Amino acid sequence: MRLCGPHTASPHPSPSTTRVSPIPHFDLRLATPYVPNGLPARSPPPFLSPPSSSFSDPLTTHSLSQDKRLSVKGELIRGLNNGDDAILVAENFLGVDDGVGAWATRPCGHAALLLHFWGLEIERRLSANATTVDPVEYLQSAYEETVRATSSPTEWQGTTTSATALLHWTLGADGVQKPLLYVTNLGDCKIMVIRPSEERILFRTAEQWHWFDCPMQLGTNSIDTPRKDAVMSQVALQEDDIVLAVSDGVMDNLWEHEVLKNILDSLHKWDNGRPETVDLAPPPDLSNDRMIFVARELLNAALTIAQDPFAESPYMEKAIDEGLAIEGGML
Repeated sequence: MRLCGPHTASPHPSPSTTRVSPIPHFDLRLATPYVPNGLPARSPPPFLSPPSSSFSDPLTTHSLSQDKRLSVKGELIRGLNNGDDAILVAENFLGVDDGVGAWATRPCGHAALLLHFWGLEIERRLSANATTVDPVEYLQSAYEETVRATSSPTEWQGTTTSATALLHWTLGADGVQKPLLYVTNLGDCKIMVIRPSEERILFRTAEQWHWFDCPMQLGTNSIDTPRKDAVMSQVALQEDDIVLAVSDGVMDNLWEHEVLKNILDSLHKWDNGRPETVDLAPPPDLSNDRMIFVARELLNAALTIAQDPFAESPYMEKAIDEGLAIEGGML
């Protein structure tokens, strides 16, 4: 998504659009490309033992030799469930939760529930003139509500990582409100801010791990909590900055310098009138064709590496560092 100023923001936002913390003349123009449900997003899938009372068991008892390709002998793999994944976007906030695939054999919905309750917390607690913003506490409340919703008699089991970004404001030295992004992260999803005018990554979250392929996560049997483990950052934004919220589906396949180059090349391609057809657009009141094109280009670049059994990838590099013979992209 791109931060927009007075000459780019929509003059007639939809009445259904939620404005939780509007900044005069600033909002986020959105794009939300997503891989269709049914394709695994965390690997090596599937885990061979179901979740147990031990936090570590379902996260480590997988086969490192299992085929990770999107197809086996020419047939597309659609039966590998990876747990639930969820994205949430609005004019002033966005989030991505990546459900951990170890729980795919059980009813689970932690990623979607956590983002749902997080959005409700923002709407309930944050007003346009609020001077105190506490995203970690919003996430903590959402986590506690998720635990209650998935406990007896429901008894859903699951865990999820979480990365969120909330656009609010701060007062500059001249007393004028300026856009400020509040970022929270727990696990291996990532929020990145790219400043095209300077052709650089302005900000990125740091991944949080217990061990290789076991990120920090919220939910069943996990010792992690937002209040104890989530990291909160503040990023001062300028108009036309790009805010990315991505899961490991992108960052396991593309290095950060490749993400930056892909974004800048896509912007250049669009601005010079050579974009390909863009499909799967989000609702018109939040969409921005330029951002949709940029996001789709990034998704396609990650997918190309993910399906290549001989590609070099960040995931492969991490695995080799752990002494594991894994090569190619990561689904």
